Amino acid sequence: MLTAFFVVLEIVCTIGLVFLVLMHSGRGGGIADLLGGSLGNVAQGSTVVERNLDRITVAVALVFAFSTLTLDLRLQ
Repeated sequence: MLTAFFVVLEIVCTIGLVFLVLMHSGRGGGIADLLGGSLGNVAQGSTVVERNLDRITVAVALVFAFSTLTLDLRLQ
């Protein structure tokens, strides 16, 4: 039962990480620019949207790593 929970968590984190990484702006901009990110790029360097997107991506990556290690220990 607990293993199934971690498998589902792993799948959700994997899909979430794919979408979060794709949302990051590249050289030409991305979805973050569509949400108001282009207004303060010159003055601030990094917008609030991009910083929050970075924080969310790091949090999901940490949950992904934790669930991967937990599954590894449970399935040995």
